[in-house]
Amino acid sequence: MPDPMRPRAALRTAVVWDVLREALDDRVAVTGRKALDVLDTGGGSGHFAVPVARLGHRVTVVDPSPNALFALERRAAEEGVAERVRGVQGDAHGLFEVVEREGYDAVLCHGVLEYVDDPAEGLRNVTGALREAGTLSLLAAGLGGAVLARALAGHFKEARRALTDTEGRWGEGDPVPRRFTPEQLTALAEEAGVGVGAVHGVRVFADLVPGALVDTEPGALDALLQLEAAAAELPAFRSVATQLHVLGVKRVTQGE
Repeated sequence: MPDPMRPRAALRTAVVWDVLREALDDRVAVTGRKALDVLDTGGGSGHFAVPVARLGHRVTVVDPSPNALFALERRAAEEGVAERVRGVQGDAHGLFEVVEREGYDAVLCHGVLEYVDDPAEGLRNVTGALREAGTLSLLAAGLGGAVLARALAGHFKEARRALTDTEGRWGEGDPVPRRFTPEQLTALAEEAGVGVGAVHGVRVFADLVPGALVDTEPGALDALLQLEAAAAELPAFRSVATQLHVLGVKRVTQGE
């Protein structure tokens, strides 16, 4: 099957997709079930949910936007996976009003913690939806990438403000309410009951390289994808990534 995350438009999420697909394959091997139950919180129009369903898994998408859920339904139908994708309106804080606790083998929490009122509570809910030893894929905005981007654009005061701001914001016009360092994001995951297995830097270079160069230089896209993959787990580059990806497993409490 062609890789659904390799087109030019999906360059920024290729690293996450590669890691996620491997984690799902590992979960299939552990459970002995080819079709997993996957929850995608804040999954929107199905950028990850539909490719996951194409792997044969059952995916529930929770999103507060009716328009996004409508787009999800249409996209799933176009890709021939409508019977494996279900969309419900809701958010991380009211998650168990629309889905069951401990009902999923894997949960995707991508681009959610930046926007919820209480990231710790939101992540506890997300983890609560996992079955024991289930897989968490957590993706959130990275502080270092924002500081670097503002500095390279010549906005040095904004870069410094982001560096010192408690929420990692560069100013009133910043569209992202909150950013995280690798240490902050892994600490949130650990506190929510997740054993962190790996942390990846996402979009280390992709946001800094001119699009025209990638589109016109032969072989540039594949080379950039390989570079992103090589740098993703290196701490020096992880700390300046636009996004941070944490992959972990829900810890089994004693007595279970």
